[in-house]
Amino acid sequence: MKKSEIYFSIALDEQRVPEAISWRATDAGEKIHFAKAINISLWDRDEAGTMKIDLWTKDMPIDEMKYFYIDTIGAMAQSIATATSDKVMADKMRALCEDLMKHVEEERKKESN
Repeated sequence: MKKSEIYFSIALDEQRVPEAISWRATDAGEKIHFAKAINISLWDRDEAGTMKIDLWTKDMPIDEMKYFYIDTIGAMAQSIATATSDKVMADKMRALCEDLMKHVEEERKKESN
């Protein structure tokens, strides 16, 4: 059986706020990648529930955080379609992404005026 591992490294300041997030995966070589935010969800088979880790660095801009979550929901829509063939659920998630994008774009327009 092949084994693949993903490693995360989080640098914290004195108040335990993330300053830097880096990661690497054994299947992607030894290169270290950097991120401003991570959102990890796991289905715990013993607890039959979701375990989550959400972290972002001090320098993650609010607008990028909003796009990050919209992208995440869009990726989840594709995953649910692939994993379950539930087109209705996937389409509703995609529609939510479209609504959220409109909201973010409207906010950007208001801020620029």
